[in-house]
Amino acid sequence: MSTAAQIRTLPVPDGLEGERLDAALARMFGFSRTKAAELAADGKVRVDGATAGKSDRVMAGAWLEVEIPAPAAPVQIVAEPVDGMRIVHEDDHVLVVDKPVGVAAHPSPGWTGPTVIGGLAAAGYRISTSGAAERQGIVHRLDVGTSGLMVVAKSELAYSLLKQQFRERTVDKRYHTLVQGHPDPMHGTVDAPIDRHPTADWKWAVVASGKPSVTHYDLIEAFRAASLLDIKLETGRTHQIRVHMSALRHPCVGDLTYGADPTLAKRLRLTRQWLHAVHLGFEHPSDGQWVEFDSEYPEDLAKALDIIASES
Repeated sequence: MSTAAQIRTLPVPDGLEGERLDAALARMFGFSRTKAAELAADGKVRVDGATAGKSDRVMAGAWLEVEIPAPAAPVQIVAEPVDGMRIVHEDDHVLVVDKPVGVAAHPSPGWTGPTVIGGLAAAGYRISTSGAAERQGIVHRLDVGTSGLMVVAKSELAYSLLKQQFRERTVDKRYHTLVQGHPDPMHGTVDAPIDRHPTADWKWAVVASGKPSVTHYDLIEAFRAASLLDIKLETGRTHQIRVHMSALRHPCVGDLTYGADPTLAKRLRLTRQWLHAVHLGFEHPSDGQWVEFDSEYPEDLAKALDIIASES
């Protein structure tokens, strides 16, 4: 197979007259709508020789020219033990993992650190072969800088049914986070769409054209400088809690990417955001019975909480 970029050209059929460019590309070339939009955003799509945007409308008979980049080299899974990773539960269908901070869910371009997938492989666990090669068995993720509970599918049945539960938002995912200041009201919902930050593409932001994102929060305890919140997610966008808390002007303590005060993080001896996935509940794929798992705060978060409590 050639590793060079490919140029493909097709005329717009009559049946796609007036369609958005990304929708037409998806129909004509077999891309996902997301991939089509990415190609347009990268300037890889031309209509009758002129670069076009993803939301432009196409005319029947116009020629669409698409530059398809060469596929990236496959990401390799390295079987490497992960210090501090704990198996909370294992059966024939699922593994529930307590992921430490500094560990990615799976390999990705540019990440050379430890992964949950690599840690499980090193420990001899067999997991589902469903999903992309570098993330087989992974049905949801946690940020590298977020610790806590993840479920990994061992069987193909488990992968399919767990993915369905996440899509239908029936999984009970709960987090605790320490945020700066005191949210008003103390209990509430953030319903604000999230997408890539318009100028800083390494982070995310509330953007009007983003994907629907809903976060519920509830006060657990208020301290002089911060508040400990219980978070329940309806959706699972990248950095969702961090972005929504920042949008409330109460960023997660220690989250310098999203506007947290570095002096407070230093005082609490934190080198990451105070955010932990404390609870996970779902219907077990083997029999439909509801199962629940909990995780205690890791040492760095517990110590930070002790310090801020002693100052209040």
